[in-house]
Amino acid sequence: MSLDALPGRSAWSQRALAAYGAAVLVFLMLPTLIVIPMSFSDSQYLEFPPQSWSLRWYRAYFGSQAWMDATRTSLVAAVLVTILATPIGTVAAYGMHCGAARLRDAMQMLVLLPVVVPTVLVAVGVFHLYAILDLNYTLAGVVLAHTALAVPFVVISVLASLRNCDMTQEMAARSMGAGRARAFLTITLPQIRFSVLTGAFLAFITSLDEVVVAMFVSGGENATITRRMFNSLRDQIDPTIAAISTCLIVVSVVALACVQLIGGRARRAG
Repeated sequence: MSLDALPGRSAWSQRALAAYGAAVLVFLMLPTLIVIPMSFSDSQYLEFPPQSWSLRWYRAYFGSQAWMDATRTSLVAAVLVTILATPIGTVAAYGMHCGAARLRDAMQMLVLLPVVVPTVLVAVGVFHLYAILDLNYTLAGVVLAHTALAVPFVVISVLASLRNCDMTQEMAARSMGAGRARAFLTITLPQIRFSVLTGAFLAFITSLDEVVVAMFVSGGENATITRRMFNSLRDQIDPTIAAISTCLIVVSVVALACVQLIGGRARRAG
């Protein structure tokens, strides 16, 4: 008698898997659950649990011109990266899905290189290339570098949806005279719009949270919030970092909630 045939094993396995998933989730959320209370501390130093509560460090963050400039740079870069990476990744995923199998594998390997290669190596290579092109410490340089890192996430999201998409409808539209671009925009894109939206969200978060490449190519007036946070941690640690981290968490959660809300409405409408 095999183990799979033992009575109750399936239910036990499901409970064990659920417990394991819950433990992993708690482990991943634990730093967040610690950082948020520390951001409301009145202490001069990071401490948990806080001995007294205050909005002191939020006032220090929003009242600092340097922090606001870095925040503005990061948000502008993240929006521009989303605008660039989403169509590029969507078109790349569509091309890989419709292309020949041999070409598809080569394209997929090429597109996913920024994810496979260690980020510090990408940062060093980009830094030396930007030194030649005079793009270091510019907003355009940050946007281009972050776009290269964000495109693979869009490709992965859209490609997974395309593999479950019924392409016969697009083929029927093309057989009736519609061009490939028109058939894709009117037939296929509405079917995969939630995956495209998910890819856009991943591109936004990738740019907003990226620190390694930003340490090499951003600076001066175009320093990102993550670079300035790293410099602050190196020079002087205070709870302002916890307040900024909490704000970034809120932005990420709100963006994710918007994606889920729009996706839920799209599924109900479909």
